[in-house]
Amino acid sequence: MNSSKRKNNNSYDYWATPQWMFDQLNDEFKFTTDVCASKDNHKCKEYFTKEQNGLKQKWKGVCWCNPPYGSGVIDKWMEKALEASIEGATVVCLVPAATSTKWWHNYVMKGKIRFVKGRIKFIIGNVDDKPAPFSSAIVIFRPPDTNSD
Repeated sequence: MNSSKRKNNNSYDYWATPQWMFDQLNDEFKFTTDVCASKDNHKCKEYFTKEQNGLKQKWKGVCWCNPPYGSGVIDKWMEKALEASIEGATVVCLVPAATSTKWWHNYVMKGKIRFVKGRIKFIIGNVDDKPAPFSSAIVIFRPPDTNSD
């Protein structure tokens, strides 16, 4: 779940992962936990909400992460994803392809990167027609002893 900066009735809009994209990746990875979700848009049976603060939780198994994309926020999620993989989790993240940023070079470059063709249409509420104003990438962080893609 990523939060936009636009306010709507004093709450942030949540840009949820399109179901088709999650399903395709879930077929490959078999996710156990959505580490950055809401009650309304979680993709896994086990999930952490904003109130539970996924950054303070232990990530284990195979985790899905569509983090908030804000400056000064996404870097914390990418750092956590890398750390969780070092501790034994597999973490798959949907992030902007922001190749000129520090967080990209400090964390993303240590994972396996798959660039997404075209612009993703995120889900906002029940509407699946909000194209991202940026390119995206899937980043895969695996435990150190894992050699597969």
